[in-house]
Order: sequence, then structure tokens, then C-alpha cells
Amino acid sequence: MAADFKFIVVGRGMMGAAAARHLARQTDGVAVIGPDEPEDRANHQGVFGSHYDEGRITRTIDRDTDWARLANRSINRYAEIERDSGIQFYTPVGCLVTGPKRGGDNGYVGSVLDAAHNLGVQTDVLDDAGLKTRFPFFSFASSSEGVFEPHGAGHISPRRLVKAQSLLAEKAGARVIKQTVVSIRDDHGLAVVTTAEGETWRAEKVLMAAGGFSIAENLLPRPVEMKVYGRTVTFFEVSEAEAAAFSGMPSLISVTADDADSIYMLPPIRYPDGKHYIKIGGDPDDLQFTSEAELRAWFRTAGREKARDHLVRIFHALVPGIERPASFTNSCAVSFSPTGYPMIGYSSSPRVAVLTGGCGTAAKSSDEIGRLGAELLLSGRIKDEGYDTDFSAHFRR
Repeated sequence: MAADFKFIVVGRGMMGAAAARHLARQTDGVAVIGPDEPEDRANHQGVFGSHYDEGRITRTIDRDTDWARLANRSINRYAEIERDSGIQFYTPVGCLVTGPKRGGDNGYVGSVLDAAHNLGVQTDVLDDAGLKTRFPFFSFASSSEGVFEPHGAGHISPRRLVKAQSLLAEKAGARVIKQTVVSIRDDHGLAVVTTAEGETWRAEKVLMAAGGFSIAENLLPRPVEMKVYGRTVTFFEVSEAEAAAFSGMPSLISVTADDADSIYMLPPIRYPDGKHYIKIGGDPDDLQFTSEAELRAWFRTAGREKARDHLVRIFHALVPGIERPASFTNSCAVSFSPTGYPMIGYSSSPRVAVLTGGCGTAAKSSDEIGRLGAELLLSGRIKDEGYDTDFSAHFRR
């Protein structure tokens, strides 16, 4: 049978939507398949996306040079995506990374500075006094050191970024199919995609970008080798006056000596309900899922009370100037590959490739990750020589 499309991207999240845009800009015959965000999350029985939110940290400064490069290249295209789509998703408030002062056993700050230097990223290094003067709303442990990236950093709305990428993919000629894929198979020289809605689509090649749901047992003949963990995020409501008072607050990544209280935090962001919230994440332990059913059930919850209590304690110590605000939690998920980098490679079939494994740090870098996925389909391999890793894909035995 003839192919319906040249390329199909399965998954309309951050990586999948980006891959679809890059493919559609370079060729015709592109489709991207994935459902819209559910209106009733608690009772939704289908798949979910971790981009259903308004805040993700974006920054180049990272202890790993490859991750820093993925971020840097993506951030450099934010303005183009915003301009061409007409959708604003990026807020450049800067990003502050803190950790134990260099010279001790913890080398986190030093590795962040090394990666920033390798990419020529401007940073300001702050000691205890500098942190207190520059960011008086924070209270860090003594003997801390901060690395502040004032330009090309801040936070993005993952929800609006996905909307922008999908719009631009459509504008470039891609077809957006709002269904849920349940099976991808190689059949008679074509990749065949079947949806829960009963449709079947054929393509010359398929790129599976299903996030945490990539572990679904029947999605591929051999599921990807990936660990998926549930994460709980906590939101603190702040008033309009408090949001204005904290207008100079950057995005924050705070690493502690033993890593037990390491967190990330977003400054006040206005959410669709019109209110401002400060968001904090950093679970005290891991909650791993091994099946798609477990992951679906998790997304229908509001997260774990244990994680909420942990994050509330850290928040009040870190931002002591805010009175005890109303708070609530929500569930999220992160997916880790065996290599610690996204998996961008072919399965046993030369017609079926994967683009998954964000490792908890891919939102800001999703456009570049999507570009590499598009390059894989178009050229048969990743030709870019700017990375030390090969983004290898791994599958269960």
C-alpha cells in the first residue's frame, strides 16, 4: 500500500512538536499525531503531557557541556519562534544557580562555570554577601556561591511553546492529527501507525516522541529502555503586590551539599486562572513507574503529600519574606535514559526512530532536540559534530 505521509511524528509534546516544525520546514508530507490537553485531568483516561504548565526554567549554565549546548541553541531560536508564531512564551528574567562554595567536596558550582566558559556564556559569580545584596528575597546557607546568568535565561511557558511549535508546523504544511497512537510497526516496507480512535496511517518513517509514555509495552515491538519517575510540584499563591515586589526574582536552581534539599524554583508567574504562583520542585525521593497504566493513574492525582511537606519546608526557609501563602500540588513526570541524554536514534527498523528521554532537563532545550530528531529522519543519522554524546537509543531486551 502507498504511504499516507513521508514522515509521521508520534507525540505532540515539546520534542515532538519541535521535530514536526523542523521537518515541515524542510520537506512536505509531514504529520504529527497527539491529543490536546485534557479539560478534566482528574477523570481523563488517556495519555498526558508534562508540558501542561506555565513555568519551566531556561538557562544555558549547566554542569554538562552537551546539555548546555542543547539549551543554548534552543534559546537562540526563541525569538524567531515567537515572532513567526505570534505566541509569546519566553520571559528573560535570568537564572541563578547556587551551591556550596568551590574548594570543598562538592564540585557543582565549578562544573557549571566550566561549561559556561566553554560556550562563552556571560555569568556573574556571587559569594554570600553578593547573593544577599543582589537577591535579598532569598536566604541561602552560609558558604554558598551563586552563578547568575543575566541574559538568555529565565523561564518559558511549555504550554505556549508547544502551541507555537504546532502552529508553525501547520503553517509549513504539516498535518496535525489530534489522536492517540497505540502501536507503531514496520510492515511491508512502511511504518504503520494505529491510533486508539481506530485510524491507521502509513509513512516512510516514523519518529516516536511520546515522553514518559514511550515505555508503553505495545507502542513499539521492543519498548525503549527508560526509567520514568513521578514528580510532585508545589505552587504558592502570591498577591499582585507580592508579585510586583518580587519582579526581580530570577529562576533558581539551588543545590545543597548532600543534595537532600536541592530544588528548582520559578518566580511569580501568572497562570490561566489570573493568579500569580511561585512554583517549586525537587522530590525527597524517587517514585518509579514501570507501566503506562501506573503513569496514567499518577497524572490523575495531585502528587504526594510527602513531597509537598518537603517542598513547603524548603520554600519557607528559602523565601522567608513571604507570609504563609495558600499552596497546592500537582503531578508531573520525568524520563531518564541509560546515558543521561535524550535518545535520538533508530529502533531495529530503519523506518522507526525514537526521540525521548528528557532526563528532567529538556524543556528549555526541546527545540534543538527536535531539530536533531528531524535531522535523523531526513539524513538517516545525526550529522551535527557539536556534541560529545551520540544520543544513542536503547531498548529493552
